[in-house]
Amino acid sequence: MSDYQGSLMKFVVSSLVLVLSLSSALSAQAFQRTDFPSGPDQRLTPGSLCSHPSEHRYPERIAYCQRNVESQLKRDIFREYDSELGFKTRSMDRQSFKIDHYIPLCMGGSNDRDNLWPQHVSVYTLTDPMEGLACEKMAEGSLEQDRAIELIKRGKNDHSQIDAVLEELNRL
Repeated sequence: MSDYQGSLMKFVVSSLVLVLSLSSALSAQAFQRTDFPSGPDQRLTPGSLCSHPSEHRYPERIAYCQRNVESQLKRDIFREYDSELGFKTRSMDRQSFKIDHYIPLCMGGSNDRDNLWPQHVSVYTLTDPMEGLACEKMAEGSLEQDRAIELIKRGKNDHSQIDAVLEELNRL
């Protein structure tokens, strides 16, 4: 075997080992992801707007509800996602979750059950920057509520869209 063939063989083998390692790591990661939702389930959490505002915000004057989610409702949401969808959020560290407003409060979202879901830290570290930026743009008057909600839903439902959403928001 020539030096070239030996080098090529080493390259092929090391590439195969790398591919198998990555595949194994991604499979393990995918398995862990089944313990909690990566996004809100549309049947349980379709989203809803504030119907009893404490104030109106932004140039568009959208209804704003103060944050008010009772502890029992939070527990019920975790139970519902686990029992109805097969997740295991209640057996995981509670500190790794927050109850997320699918349509954020700053965009006029409600505190109602149909706007809430258990969001894992690995998810909200991805989605929270979108929310903050979208609400800043709403406050500036450069983004209307309907479009902001559409963008947030797009990013929360498909994390591969988050960068595109952030790019669009930054262009405003």
